[in-house]
Amino acid sequence: MVPTVISQLITVIYNMADTFFIGQIGDPNQVAAVSLGMPMFIFLTGLANLFGIGGASLISRSLGKGNPKRARTAASFSIWTSVIFSFLYGILLYAVQPMLLPAVGANEGTYRYCSQYLFWTVTVGAVPTVLNQELAHLVRSEGFSRQASFGMILGGVMNMILDPIFIFPLGLEVAGAAIATMLSNWIATFYFILLIEKRKGETVLSLNPRHYRPAARVGREILLVGLPSCLMNLMGVASNLTLNRLIVSYSNRAVAGIGVAKKIDMLSFAIATGMSQGVLPLIGYNYSAGNYPRMMKAIRTTFLYSMTVAILGTLFLFTCAGPIVQAFINDPETVRYRQLFQRIICITGPCISVTMIVITVFQSVGQTAQPALLSLLRKGGLDIPFMFLMNHLAGVSGIVWATPMADFCAMAAALGLFLPYWRKHWR
Repeated sequence: MVPTVISQLITVIYNMADTFFIGQIGDPNQVAAVSLGMPMFIFLTGLANLFGIGGASLISRSLGKGNPKRARTAASFSIWTSVIFSFLYGILLYAVQPMLLPAVGANEGTYRYCSQYLFWTVTVGAVPTVLNQELAHLVRSEGFSRQASFGMILGGVMNMILDPIFIFPLGLEVAGAAIATMLSNWIATFYFILLIEKRKGETVLSLNPRHYRPAARVGREILLVGLPSCLMNLMGVASNLTLNRLIVSYSNRAVAGIGVAKKIDMLSFAIATGMSQGVLPLIGYNYSAGNYPRMMKAIRTTFLYSMTVAILGTLFLFTCAGPIVQAFINDPETVRYRQLFQRIICITGPCISVTMIVITVFQSVGQTAQPALLSLLRKGGLDIPFMFLMNHLAGVSGIVWATPMADFCAMAAALGLFLPYWRKHWR
């Protein structure tokens, strides 16, 4: 779990680095532009999870059953199908930008910056963004968690190094941050390519296109298992678009404030995701091998660690909201919004941990319906209706309260699905 959590935190730093360094320019419009463009960028993580988590689950279960041929087919299908989809998405987004950006809230102050950011991070950078995250999942599925995490850390460190260079000395501002992100993802992707080539003959992962077989059963299982994680990202995109669209009616500074708040809140989500994804291969191996006592012990331990870290993280973010805010941008109105928003959103940390572990357990054993339902509830299914309702009742702060309300309901649903399944199958 530890290397996976570290790699997830580095992924958050990827996104936070852009906002932090752009914030040093002191222009709320540029910070807001990154926030408006972020949902389209996050969609790439959805694609990476669709093929990465779905493929990793099938690979670990196939290896647990002693079937490396099926694991190799799953790996090849995941890699090359994701490359095709991410490339097409980058081209499509570029074509529809003139219609899409105004629809998501870009105005005369943010349109140009948002367009520049998306061109480099998505149109040019879609394939490496998806591939490096996906390959981390697939490498981890064979038990090489440290190597997978190193690749993610490498990309994050390079992003933090390149961001200030492109933004300040080269004077590229938002475009510079986007170029730095794109180059960092390419560097991380090349690391994974070299790792797989070095382990050729010892791994079921292959980058040779000749090994690509569009196997219907394998593809169906990968997509169904990976779909809940993808749905969570897609619905997260819809949720963030709705959030931005509602908040932009108040001011660009409010959008900048919620953008920074959401970035910080990603720390809680990253830790919960890292702990759950880190234990996925262990659960999958033991489930397929029929070692249920060891599998259940892993699940219980994960719950204990995750809840402890989530509670401590929530207390830290709530009590230290002021200093964290001012580190990003010192515009007084943005700071005021950001401080309020962070304290509201951060209370969902423990709820996220419970929901993510339950989703991962179901994915590890090949279940599809329960994770899909919980993913839809957590993002999109509940928080979007709550946003409209709370906007009407309480204004801009009410919109932000929709997030903890939805996360609490999703946690209750997760426990309602998991506990009966646990007692029936493994108690």
